[in-house]
Amino acid sequence: MKEKYQLTITALKKEFNLTDFTQGLSDVTVKQKLAEDGQNVLKVKSTPKWKIFLRQFNNIVIYILLVATLLTVIIGHYTDAIVIGAVVILNSLIGYFQETSAANALAKIKEMMANQATVYRDGKRQDIDAADLVIGDVVFLEAGDNVPADLRIVSADNLRIEESALTGETNSVIKTDEVLTDNDVPLADRVNMAYASTSVTSGSGLGVVVATAEQTEIGKISQEVAHIKTKKTPLTKEIDHVGTVVSYITITTSIIVFIIGFILKLYSLPALALAVVAMLVGAIPEGLPAITSVILAFGISKMAKLYKTIIKSMPAVETLGSVDIIATDKTGTLTKNEMTATELWVGNQFYQVSGTGYAPNGEINLNGKKAPLTDQLKLFVEAGYQANDTVLSENNGAWHINGEPTDGAFLTLYHKAYGPQHQSQYSEIDLLPFDSDYRYIAELTENQESHKKVIFIKGSPDKLFEMAQKEDPNFDLAKWQKRVNDWSSAGKRVIAVGYQPVPKGKNITEIEHDHLYRGIKLLGLAALLDAPREEVIEALKKMNTAGVHVKMITGDDPQTARAIGKELGLTNGPINAITGAEWDKLSIKEREKVALNTQVFARTTPQNKLEIVEALQNQQQVTAMVGDGVNDAPALKKADIGVAMGIKGTDVAKDAADMILGDDNFATMAAVIKEGRRIYDNIKKSILFLLPTSFAEGLVVAFSILTGQQVPLQPAQLLWINLIAAITIQFAFVFERAEDGIMERSPRPITQRLMNPHDFFQMGYVSSLMAIFALIGYEWFICTGASEISATTMMINTIVISKIFYFFSIRTEQYGLTKINDINKNAWSIIGLMVIFQLILTYVPFMQAAFHVTGINLIEWSAVILFSCLIMIFTEGDKWIRFRMKKA
Repeated sequence: MKEKYQLTITALKKEFNLTDFTQGLSDVTVKQKLAEDGQNVLKVKSTPKWKIFLRQFNNIVIYILLVATLLTVIIGHYTDAIVIGAVVILNSLIGYFQETSAANALAKIKEMMANQATVYRDGKRQDIDAADLVIGDVVFLEAGDNVPADLRIVSADNLRIEESALTGETNSVIKTDEVLTDNDVPLADRVNMAYASTSVTSGSGLGVVVATAEQTEIGKISQEVAHIKTKKTPLTKEIDHVGTVVSYITITTSIIVFIIGFILKLYSLPALALAVVAMLVGAIPEGLPAITSVILAFGISKMAKLYKTIIKSMPAVETLGSVDIIATDKTGTLTKNEMTATELWVGNQFYQVSGTGYAPNGEINLNGKKAPLTDQLKLFVEAGYQANDTVLSENNGAWHINGEPTDGAFLTLYHKAYGPQHQSQYSEIDLLPFDSDYRYIAELTENQESHKKVIFIKGSPDKLFEMAQKEDPNFDLAKWQKRVNDWSSAGKRVIAVGYQPVPKGKNITEIEHDHLYRGIKLLGLAALLDAPREEVIEALKKMNTAGVHVKMITGDDPQTARAIGKELGLTNGPINAITGAEWDKLSIKEREKVALNTQVFARTTPQNKLEIVEALQNQQQVTAMVGDGVNDAPALKKADIGVAMGIKGTDVAKDAADMILGDDNFATMAAVIKEGRRIYDNIKKSILFLLPTSFAEGLVVAFSILTGQQVPLQPAQLLWINLIAAITIQFAFVFERAEDGIMERSPRPITQRLMNPHDFFQMGYVSSLMAIFALIGYEWFICTGASEISATTMMINTIVISKIFYFFSIRTEQYGLTKINDINKNAWSIIGLMVIFQLILTYVPFMQAAFHVTGINLIEWSAVILFSCLIMIFTEGDKWIRFRMKKA
């Protein structure tokens, strides 16, 4: 079956039962089609907010905490229950807000659909609600309109449509009613089609509706976004795994201890149940979700302040640190989406132009130095400036155009030559606007000083070369054509510039095409490029050093994309490129291989972008997608982390993304990747710090139960250690600096676990030592005649102070004592705060009563510190052994 762009006008009329396009459909037919197909409206299926909230509780750690909350309520420990319950609610709210923010992309796509449409029905032109459009309707388009549905153009009068948000094409596209006979024509090359959500920049035309609602290209994107399930980040998976393992171990151990205690009748059943609850509460690391959230939240705050980066999903902060590949849109991301004149051939003189974008910062250079403004160069710059119907303006330091990017490039070139305040001595008399049939723009002007009239022209080289040959029989066509071919092969857009003096005594007030075809004087050529962002080149060098590969995915022409990729330095070797049409022909296995080995993907569709991201993920590559258009939304949502542009990005892209670059600066990615790696390291350190303490508490309780002794630690005391002392000291990890050489190591493999075998070994011996030293200290205090409450107080302080010494060791791979000077002042403040909390717990009367503790003297404190510092001695000894083994 033929695509709509392959149908002739006659075939279109036959398919949609149209006798005359200006007659349109009948009201009867419209009502029938509306009843069959429904309205031209994108439907957004939303999940009820209460369902989203409830599914945040679907986690084994949460289940255990809820059971612990229930048990503490049953045994009357209401304070414990409130604290545990608060942790559960906090983590559920965090997950809820992350999930609901991602759903907004669908609503934004719906908002992009046009509200009104002008159609022909029953021979009358009328305005209707765009929602009432049906397939077969004939729509009238003119400048300023948003296209209300997917249309097959059947009549075009200089019709140009801006499609960059959908296709990635920088320039607005000239539309025609001509048939396209090729199969698999890329979206950006379907010049006889107009797509919903794009906008008409100039001209007018007629189009027959060939798709509405979900069948439109924008509708297909909305369906892709709707069906993509949010993927867990590597960190979330790892923390879930840790939580699951710890939970299973805790539950299994608690059941075993309970059964043994029950069989041996060591306690009465209520006392045994209370002891097992204490063990459960002590061994479950309640602070794990909270401290992870805090470290991520501080990372989000730091990125917002330093890098103007908005992180919408907290785990996305860490995901940045594990990124293997960044798949990025070209237009507006790696480039400015602002056409720039970069090189000139004026006569036989070659010039280079510095500066990129529409801002008039830069100059015209000759042989590496600022070029003198010769008469011919002045005339060239003037011609490009005058043969123009675009406006360049400055607003709050940013330069924008209203019109065509090609014209904007020549306005900027003029200001680079003369300065932004210079006033031209030429005044406009008449303008011959750009026409797709002629492919040039010309303006009749008058010099205010000499009163001579001149026609300036710029446009397609082949058109102007033809005119130049009329003027000069000796015109060297081969030389000029070679210059065009050289630039075109490098992916640059080539514009020719010329002029025609109006003979004295000839009073011309209007310009016509015949005037130009009598002959013009060719001034030269300009090479235009949507120039790379200068800061991106340096950022790519940093990413290559860090082992992060960048893939360019664009709807642009492959030659242009390859040239940009080479200039950016995507890779040190040759740049491999593939088009969307070539990609479609590959098998799934072939796509996975090509995705890894290709740097440039050109003429891609939104579906291609999504498939490329999937292919990379299938190869175990953590993939970030950077984009700004509607066409990027599915891939942004599918990627492990989606990154949208904050200034030029569409609302759809921003809502589908996990992260927004507030200043549209792709170079920021290098900085946030480093920050992501730092955050991951600190989260890992905090988990390795937290778990041994929880295990130590569980071991103390388990040992006491199995030996038939009174359990020295009560649930409230265990919660104090876990939720006050543990979280307080863990906040110190928020401020830990990045390790040296963090951006010189390769991204960690997606299959790499959070903890390696040595980490498990270290957690095992640290938790055992903490429990052993606490129990030895407890027994020693009892043997010296101290009361049980004094011994318990000593045990609590021993476990807590052990954390401080363990922190000194775990915070660095080097010897802890040699790195104490590197500890951030904020970390020292937190350590001091924790010591103050312990003193309050130990000496303030109402705290003593609430937590069943009492004051201890200096000798007893000395014993606490002695037992506590032994932890650091053992862990530092472990480092010494490992360093010696590496050297051996």
